[in-house]
Amino acid sequence: METATLAIYPSLRNRSVIVSGGASGIGESIVEAFAAQGARVAFLDIQDEAGHALIERIVSAGHAKPTYYHCDLSDIAALRSVATQIEQAHGTVDVLVNNAGNDTRHRIEDVTPEMWDAAMQVNLRHQFFLSQAVLPSMQHQKRGSIINLSSISWMIPSTGLPAYVTAKAAIVGLTRTLAHEVGKDNIRVNAVLPGAILTERQKRLWMTPEYTAEVMSRQALKRHLYADDVARTVLFLAADDSSAITNQSLVVDGGWV
Repeated sequence: METATLAIYPSLRNRSVIVSGGASGIGESIVEAFAAQGARVAFLDIQDEAGHALIERIVSAGHAKPTYYHCDLSDIAALRSVATQIEQAHGTVDVLVNNAGNDTRHRIEDVTPEMWDAAMQVNLRHQFFLSQAVLPSMQHQKRGSIINLSSISWMIPSTGLPAYVTAKAAIVGLTRTLAHEVGKDNIRVNAVLPGAILTERQKRLWMTPEYTAEVMSRQALKRHLYADDVARTVLFLAADDSSAITNQSLVVDGGWV
């Protein structure tokens, strides 16, 4: 889609934005989209090479330079430290996008307690603790938007990745309770539920001709969906244009569910 035809959100200019898992996939597109809006973006990941390449690409395009922080989100102490660094650098945090996750396939019989805990760490736990870390800043300024990336996987439902599906369902519950906890402070909390998004990882690992045919048979829209389709929804939920929207789960799946 031509960039010139897409929305510009004046309320996002100079807003302080944190994106977890921002070096690749959907997160990469989210970082690019906020930078193009003139936001001050900080993104967290452990993929250093990809993170620095993303910054170079954004700067080459003439957009606001984001800041990359190497952070293992399973390390809550490190996560809290990085959140503090970003707040000190930016003066505040206006938007948090909890994007990081891992949808590696696994069978029920192969899941150990350690695998289960690891899946919760990478897909769920950090969403709560990163939200917890930035909420004081948002509460102080009486404004903020938290956007949690869930998935339609628990709605279809998907098979072959039960721990991941469980975590993604839990994110919707987390979103709903946080929205009611912090709504009094004018902080909005919403979830975005992508469907089959054609990222490089999906193409490399799972988007076989057979799976592509299944996706197209189930979607109402008979086209591939891309990471920027999700990023544009995230922009809307971050901007003042959606100031009356909270406690919601927006599905971006081409009409699958």
